Amino acid sequence: MKKTLFMAAFALLGTAAFAQSGSGFGIKAGLSYNKNGDLIGTVGDAAQNIVEGAEGKTGFHFGFWGKLDFPKIYIRPEAVYTRTKSTYSLDGESNDYDVSKLDVPVLLGYKLVGPLHIFAGPAFQYTLSNDLGDLEIADVENDFTVGLNAGVGVNLGKVGVDVRYERGFSENEAEFIGNNITDISGRVDSRPSQVIFAVSLKL
Repeated sequence: MKKTLFMAAFALLGTAAFAQSGSGFGIKAGLSYNKNGDLIGTVGDAAQNIVEGAEGKTGFHFGFWGKLDFPKIYIRPEAVYTRTKSTYSLDGESNDYDVSKLDVPVLLGYKLVGPLHIFAGPAFQYTLSNDLGDLEIADVENDFTVGLNAGVGVNLGKVGVDVRYERGFSENEAEFIGNNITDISGRVDSRPSQVIFAVSLKL
């Protein structure tokens, strides 16, 4: 009986893995826990910089993916709209830093066993907009940057679930100044560091 149950479970896993195997394309969406780099600023005439680390918050993404499948590996490019949010405390005020960007990860995956697989690859990023609460902020220094994605996933039928870590390779700062009431100026690093949870569907 135990042997029969084991064989049935193994067959079910094999069927699930096969259902999303093969080349194809689909859609994806998910949530992330993210924070950006340090904020470096001055308040009033202070000569010493104030360095504030980001408090992470929840972001989201949605987009499309394609897949070229081989016996043990696969190549999976994606095109994803991403919205991240971090919070900085400066001069007693809390300011949310919102960044919208277009991510294009190009992932190389390796199939471990059954539906389980791992992947990694570069993520080409284009910043669409950034906003820092009540502070006036300029565009980021570089619209185009490169980051790294790495993670693990499971395929269940036409549905895939994965968790990945994303990190920007280099600083990409934006300068800001305060409003007429508060004399604040400085720069903030828009580079993301985030853990991403995603669900994908093969069409």
